[in-house]
Parts: sequence; C-alpha cells; structure tokens
Amino acid sequence: MTLTKDVPLDEVNPFESMMSRFDHAAELLDLDRGLYAILRKPEKQLIVSVPVRRDDDEIEVFTCYRVHYKTARGPAKGGIRFSPDVSLEEVNALAAWMTWKCAVVNIPFGGAKGGVVCDPEQLSLGELERVTREFAFAIADVIGPDLDIPAPDVGTDDRVMAWFADAYSVRAGHAALGAVTGKPTALGGSYGRASATSLGVSIVLEDVLRRLDKDPAGLTVAVHGFGNVGGHLVPLLCAMGMRVVAVADAKGGVYAPHGVDPEVLARHASQRGTVADCPDTEPITADDLLEAPCDVLIPASVERVVTENNASKINAWLVVEAANGPLSPEADRLLTERGVRVVPDVLANAGGVVVSHLEWVQHREGYAWMEKEVNDRLRRTMLHAVEEVWGASDGWDLRLEALSLAIERVAKALRARGRYP
Repeated sequence: MTLTKDVPLDEVNPFESMMSRFDHAAELLDLDRGLYAILRKPEKQLIVSVPVRRDDDEIEVFTCYRVHYKTARGPAKGGIRFSPDVSLEEVNALAAWMTWKCAVVNIPFGGAKGGVVCDPEQLSLGELERVTREFAFAIADVIGPDLDIPAPDVGTDDRVMAWFADAYSVRAGHAALGAVTGKPTALGGSYGRASATSLGVSIVLEDVLRRLDKDPAGLTVAVHGFGNVGGHLVPLLCAMGMRVVAVADAKGGVYAPHGVDPEVLARHASQRGTVADCPDTEPITADDLLEAPCDVLIPASVERVVTENNASKINAWLVVEAANGPLSPEADRLLTERGVRVVPDVLANAGGVVVSHLEWVQHREGYAWMEKEVNDRLRRTMLHAVEEVWGASDGWDLRLEALSLAIERVAKALRARGRYP
C-alpha cells in the first residue's frame, strides 16, 4: 500500500515533514490500515488563550498549546517550550517525536508536547512566572502524574517547572510535585536531569563509534547550539578525547582547529551570553559551522538547520541529532546517498526523557537516587536502545530501524488493549 504523499517535503508543515518518515517506515512494515489511521493523528489537541497582566499593568493574551499524541503505552510525556515560533503544527510534530522516542528506549510513556507563543527574553521574571502559572491553571485538567507529565524544553528550565508544579499543586489542593519533571532537586527533581540529554548523546555516540571501530580520541567534532544540551555536551566530548573544533549559538560562533578549551568556552559564554569572540578562536557563523571540516557534526539547537540547500556541503561523515528534527527529510535522504551516517533524534537525544522517567519513578516511590545511580541507569538504557536499533542495516539506516521499532511497540500496545485491529 502507498502511504506517502507526492508533496515536496520541505514545503509541508513541521508535522507533515516529520510524519513523512513515519509514513516510510509504516509502508515498509506493511502496517495495518486501521492502525496506520490511528497512529497518523494526535489523540488530543488543546488550545488555550491565557490572559496575563504585564508589569506595565496592560493585559496580554498568550496562545498556548498542549498535545497528547499517543498514550497506549502509558501517561503522556513531553516538554513545554516558550518561543515566539511555537505553532500547533510544531507541537503536533514534537508530540509525535516524543511518542516514538519513548517507545525506542522502551519506557512506559506516551508522547506529548506543549508550548506558549512568547519570547521569554522579552518577559520580566515576574511576567514569566505569571505566564507559567496561568498556563498551568489552564491545562490542569489534562495533566497530572498519571495522565500527562510536562518537562522543560526550549525557553524553559527547572525554575519554570517549579512554578508549574506549584501552580498545579494549588489547583489540585495538595502537593502534587510529581505532575512535572525537570524540577529543582529541592522539589524532588532528579540528580543528573540537567545534563541527561547531553550525557545520553555522548553515550550513544561513543557506542556508535565503537561499533564502527573508530577511536574517539582525536576525532574532530562541530556542535551547532550551546544551550542546555550543547553547553553540557562540549565538555563530555572533550572528556572522550574528541577535539571540538567549532561551536555556535544563536548570536555567533567560534572555530578552533586545535580544539576549544571547554572551561574557557563555558566561562566566556556565561559572562557574555554567547560563545562568540571566545579567546584563541576564529569567528564563524552558525551556518558556516554546519559546513566546517570535521568528522562528526552534532546539531544541538533547533529544527531543520540542515536542509536540501546545505546538505551537500556537510563535510562530516557522521551526524548525531542532539536536537529534535535538525535534518529535513530531504537533507536526510541526500546525506544517506552521500554515505553520511545519521544517528536520529529519537535515539540520540532520548537521555532527557529517560531521566525524566527516573524522576517520575523516584517521586512515586518516595526516594531519590544519587547521581551515579541515575547515570548508570541512563547508560544501561541508552546502550540497550542502540543494540536494539542497530538492526539489520548494520547502522546504515538507524532512523528507519528506530521508527520501525517504535511503531511496532505502539501498535502492539494498541492491539493488546483489545479495542483495535
């Protein structure tokens, strides 16, 4: 059966762009048409308008979203992003990503995502808190420890999650801190959560290099993005012996053929708010970084930074998706045709949701593991996922292998419930 659509992939919305990969995997799996129809659409989409009083006493109404994609395997799980670019199509895509990601690493969650259309950098601390609390009140009926557990994403952090958890607790009438993950440790957040995504990326990368019989020592790597993921990832890569030759963020980038000093870079970025102009480096744009000569390229910023327009200029032989959807489907195809291996987001950056699951478990059991225990559990989970995904393609089509595994697991859960074919 033919499930794909004859539409230029880079012209469709984010959800259709992401689901084109799902369509390809579903077609190769010969997925039952009924299950295909179920898995192709979100379960629930909530759009709310949240009025918030600004510091100048004016009222501004913010558009907010929460989407549950599929919950056959457990409560919905997914972050909340604050960004002026948030749209329903983007949130749908990210919720679907979370569904497949949770299934790939085999944790008992479904997929969700949320977003607020705002620029957090243009909000005062008080305004940011009021937006967060009003959003939590507005979606309280569709979230909770057994229903949907939000977490941080772009533009949010543990402080925002603390406000969110407190607001939900006020609404519930009792302490319900397990309603979100990614909280400060003072409120039951898990040790190791802040760096979990980055550590997961480094674990997957190291294992992939081992399988390819490549020694990480001396390999060159470029990191596109220096937020929570990229910022934690650079020192981990250096600790593996890799030479980080280029790093960029939204305000600029640096190139250092000899390799950056991770401590100097982190200190400079903390003081200046950007990696740009770090000592002993050359300036580089974020776009130029993608084309920099290196062995490994790690997009760790936002979606669709590599498209059909620049895929042919990528010099790396391995691309590891630390961000969600950094490669467009067409770019993915072009890189594969050139022999560039791609480690997909649903595998590479799943460390964050793995430790979010551990935080959820710790809250339910009423105890906390030390960071070493959390990191050990994360490592075991990520290595097992790589083993399962490597598959018959011998690592050449990890995205197809990962999506096929995820689709089969979600479809199996739907069938086991007895209400579906």
